[in-house]
Amino acid sequence: MSAQLAAHATSLAAYSTSTGEAFQFWILGTVAVIGALCTVFMKKTVHSALSLAGTMIILAVFYLANGAYFLGVVQIIVYTGAIMMLFLFVVMLVGVTAADSLKETIKGQRWLALLCGLGFGILLCAGIGNASLSEFNGLTQANSGGNVEGLAALLFTKYVFAFEITGALLITAAVGAMVLTHRERTERAKTQRELAGERVRANKQLPPLPAPGVYARHNAVDIAGLLPDGTPSELTVIKTLRDRGQIRDVSDEAIKDLKALEQRSEERLGREEREEEAAK
Repeated sequence: MSAQLAAHATSLAAYSTSTGEAFQFWILGTVAVIGALCTVFMKKTVHSALSLAGTMIILAVFYLANGAYFLGVVQIIVYTGAIMMLFLFVVMLVGVTAADSLKETIKGQRWLALLCGLGFGILLCAGIGNASLSEFNGLTQANSGGNVEGLAALLFTKYVFAFEITGALLITAAVGAMVLTHRERTERAKTQRELAGERVRANKQLPPLPAPGVYARHNAVDIAGLLPDGTPSELTVIKTLRDRGQIRDVSDEAIKDLKALEQRSEERLGREEREEEAAK
């Protein structure tokens, strides 16, 4: 009788949820859903990327709370820390705007995207419908030999075909991205000698332009380099920053520093000359 009661208590414990777990799920789950919706409906791409990063961090917390420690760490380090941050920095540097998404580079891509989204939704509903709602297995058996070992055993035995298909899709996506971004050169690239000759014949920009921050006592990419006369050269800053108006002008400060340096040099030279005359 006691053994039956213990088994019954164990089965009830498997289906019951503590107050802390319920509080964590409803609070973080709500934030994750809000972040996912913000990812879709935000107008600025940077804000969408930040919302997606927040949702990924919450998913990692869910993994850790359920005993999937390896997946939780991978979710934070690989997806959130590496891939999403790389995507975020690329978006911030390239300057993707909402108007760019309205330009179709592939004919009919919106209908294809809608069809793929519909198919993914059907697969998601089918997966949720086939989920076991009457029994709760948990991760005790899967993690009996260790979380990483259990995950590797499932990936390379039961789900090896799906794992290989996913790898093939990722490789295909990488190759497709390279093909889409590749631009065929329609004419021969000009040599450095030819470019220099064209500058001489046009009598324009004969010397090479200084790099960003040169002669400005800074090395930031948003500070225009100074020409020999002390005026800033906007051509030394990339076009994206110029269009955004994010160029900092430090020419006045640099000229003041140079004048102060010249004054100190003149005072020092004058002092040395007076000392030499006094010594004579």
